[in-house]
Amino acid sequence: MRPISAPFPISRFRRLRQTPALRALAQENTLSVGDLIWPVFVRDGVGLREPIASMPGVARLSVDLVVRAAEEAAALGIPAICLFPYTDPTLKTEDCAEAWNPDNLTNRAPRAIKAVVPDIAVMTDVALDPYNANGHDGLVRNGVILNDETLEALVRQALVQADSGADIIGPSDMMDGGIGALRQALEVAGHKNVVLMSYAAKYASAFYGPFRDAVGASGPLKGDKKTYQMNAANSDEAMRLIERDLAEGADMVMVKPGMPYLDIIRRAKDMFGAPTYAYQVSGEYAMIRGAADRGWIDGEKAMLESLMAFRRAGCDGVLTYFAPEAARAIKAAAQNGWLDHDKTMMESMLAFKRAGADGVLTYFARDIARLLK
Repeated sequence: MRPISAPFPISRFRRLRQTPALRALAQENTLSVGDLIWPVFVRDGVGLREPIASMPGVARLSVDLVVRAAEEAAALGIPAICLFPYTDPTLKTEDCAEAWNPDNLTNRAPRAIKAVVPDIAVMTDVALDPYNANGHDGLVRNGVILNDETLEALVRQALVQADSGADIIGPSDMMDGGIGALRQALEVAGHKNVVLMSYAAKYASAFYGPFRDAVGASGPLKGDKKTYQMNAANSDEAMRLIERDLAEGADMVMVKPGMPYLDIIRRAKDMFGAPTYAYQVSGEYAMIRGAADRGWIDGEKAMLESLMAFRRAGCDGVLTYFAPEAARAIKAAAQNGWLDHDKTMMESMLAFKRAGADGVLTYFARDIARLLK
């Protein structure tokens, strides 16, 4: 599509920026609470909230408090919560056996959440780094991260998570063939409805540091992850990986990190049209939060601007540690007049009539009847 516009002064782009109403009419993208997934860190214990120094405002929560977080998310309208465990160092081994323990943190938490908040979607992480004595996402032998042997471990891990009630499984390991192996195993085990969100384009990034602190993987990590995570200089490779994972059975794809890779998001959405997500990772969060806490930027505005950037780039949703804060800000924006509820509702109903509908099934029925009387 090539935009057509007349030369100045016949064409003045500022005309559509004069008032909030005109800006709203010309707005191309929107951000809603339904676009958010909230990553939450889980730790052992009861009634424990352990702040994470490198992620101000974020804490590791015991399972009972994770359930409360899920209740908060549901009340705000956040559709999904994503769980990451902080594993006791004494349980970390070279064979990563704790990863498929039915009673580990990752598996206890979904059961507890579903007992109280059954309708929220629970996403779990498939990778070995929280359970690995050396901090890597795969099994290691003689300093080499093993691919095919790791797949067997990941399948065991994913099946237990599905048994525990995970709605979405996010394999973040970046092993070749992982999506195909997981999809086949889930089908055979009767978990045909479990969703796979592939971390297809996961880059070896400097922005993961605070996350590794949060899950306790920084200390054990030997070397780096460049033999299995992507080179930050590559974009064509990301498209090949996304195509492969979709062909192997991924339902959704993710680009990680988010903000430094908006070009990858745009290319992926344009090329494949699949449900596409970004992970606004710990380093991105920490930069915005840290600058806001020091008064260098307006934290709320920067948060919302960054999330809108993902939507503008083509994302269907975003994993973000800002999720509850963003949800409250989005709701407040509507209540504060950025969105006139009655006018927007009536405008949407009129659009159906204008398009030729004889009637409309709508949850706004009572509100509309009140206004029409």
